[in-house]
Parts: sequence; C-alpha cells; structure tokens
Amino acid sequence: MNINLVIKYADGTEKPVEAVAPDLVAFESKFDLSIARLEKEVKLTHLLYIGWHVEKRTGATKDEFEKWVETVAMVTAEEPKK
Repeated sequence: MNINLVIKYADGTEKPVEAVAPDLVAFESKFDLSIARLEKEVKLTHLLYIGWHVEKRTGATKDEFEKWVETVAMVTAEEPKK
C-alpha cells in the first residue's frame, strides 16, 4: 500500500510525493501505529512525517523534521491515480 501526498510549501510550490515501504515502516516505528489504522486515526503530524520522510529519503531535503515543517504550508492525501 503506497500513500500519495501533495506537499504545499510556504513559498507557494506544490509537490506530489508517493510514500513507499521504507517511508511506511519509518512511520510505524516512529508512532507505534499500524499504517492500516492511519485512515481512522490520521493526524496532520502523521501526514507531515510521511511527507518529510519521502523528501529526506529521496534527497530533496537534508533538514530534520521540525525544521522542514517550518517550510510547509499544508500536506494533503490524494487518491491514487488509476
């Protein structure tokens, strides 16, 4: 199960990202919450963390989570494209 997010940065840019296995495992480890339960218990922090992890894993940011969040206006989940 992959998760598609759109990260809206404070500078007005938007970036679609796809969270894959390493990102989901990191989320489960950080929050001690199954990714399967995310739909019922989603918090903005959860989506931000997943988005940050994708950006960190792919080399798009070197910032730590708290610093990176300062650059983000919003993050939203998207339905997978068919």
